Amino acid sequence: MKTIITIIFIIFLSFTTQAQNTTEEVKVETIEMTLVTETTYELTLEAKTEVARLYKSKNSRIKRDLNFVTKANSAKIA
Repeated sequence: MKTIITIIFIIFLSFTTQAQNTTEEVKVETIEMTLVTETTYELTLEAKTEVARLYKSKNSRIKRDLNFVTKANSAKIA
């Protein structure tokens, strides 16, 4: 009985959706745009002065950061 009522309900819904008039034509305004075929590129060269930092020893900051010591690395007295 339940399946028969379900089938009738589905058929009823399909008929009601087909009965709606949704064939209205919607007019859209179009915009005409011209194509640009010519492009120009400008290149400006500016002299930039950059400052380089000097260290006493090579890779001093890298060596200092890699040689860190934690509390877990220290020896424990038994």
